[in-house]
Amino acid sequence: MNPEFWRGRRVLVTGHTGFKGSWLCHWLDTLGAKVHGFALDPPTEPNLYTIARVRSTLAGEHIADIRDPDVVAHALAESRPEIVLHLAAQPLVRNSYAEPVDTYGVNVLGTIHLLEAIRGVDSIRVVINVTTDKCYANREWTRAYKEDDALGGRDPYSSSKACSELVTAAYRDSFFASAGVAVATARAGNVIGGGDFAADRLVPDFLRAVDSGSVLRVRSPHATRPWQHVLEPLSGYLLLAERAHAEPAAFAAAFNFGPSDDDSREVGWLVERLAAESPGARWEIDRAPRPHEAQSLKLDSSLARSRLGWQPCWHVDGALERTLAWHRAWRNHDDMHAVTREQISAYLHDSTKDSQHAT
Repeated sequence: MNPEFWRGRRVLVTGHTGFKGSWLCHWLDTLGAKVHGFALDPPTEPNLYTIARVRSTLAGEHIADIRDPDVVAHALAESRPEIVLHLAAQPLVRNSYAEPVDTYGVNVLGTIHLLEAIRGVDSIRVVINVTTDKCYANREWTRAYKEDDALGGRDPYSSSKACSELVTAAYRDSFFASAGVAVATARAGNVIGGGDFAADRLVPDFLRAVDSGSVLRVRSPHATRPWQHVLEPLSGYLLLAERAHAEPAAFAAAFNFGPSDDDSREVGWLVERLAAESPGARWEIDRAPRPHEAQSLKLDSSLARSRLGWQPCWHVDGALERTLAWHRAWRNHDDMHAVTREQISAYLHDSTKDSQHAT
């Protein structure tokens, strides 16, 4: 990344009160960007937005619902960003079974409302819609999914994200390409990192079980997922935005940002690694009936590697180590604004070192 590109640049982050959005706002602030946020109140208590004092990184924010088109249009007209990073979403598979209407409302109609509002703001040059690795029609293949594989989704969450991809492509082709606005989508794997307190995610569930002295119940220990630290895909989103700004036609496309093949690991392996570093941790297999979830999932990120020069930096062991370190610092009542910034600084140092070594 080029830090000079971001200095003073106006950026709107939707979903800025969430886990990924909070890390992204901190990173953009360290780069000197003028960040505006649009989101609902933080989705959990506790939450990273409050703990790491994300509000202090912002030039402005709207606490509002992306399903309200008038409010979305007003927020964009007021903030007049040059770059929009769209992370607002209902992000959980199991929640989508319980709340399918809300899931489609946020993930599909919310995207439509945002894209419609963007059409009326002439300052915007780049839009990155962050979707998911689960937007692919999962065939339970052992090979990794590429950007030109079929989209789909058996559960409402995955389906809604595939729909969001299709909506974005249609708006790009119908309205934005001719206007010189670069509209891209970014598909990432299962992110982990400090400050994720969501229910029904493996690492937060594990940490809650350890903190409370309870037994973690694991649904699918043999399911394989592409695990990566949250800073990995965020670095990809920022790099993609830079390239798309310079060459709109060349980078207005979909890109995968996943870990190396070695970091696609079984759920049980991840739990054992966490348990080895957490005295007193206990877990067992949850054999209760449950909605369908894919067993195998990998991403092929060769397009991001070849076109963007992006590559993963922290392998899964390092990602787990830093996640546990962040959580322990929080439990120790450390300054989590500073801890969060320190981990971003460490990532930048390590990624720069890796790039120089590769060169």
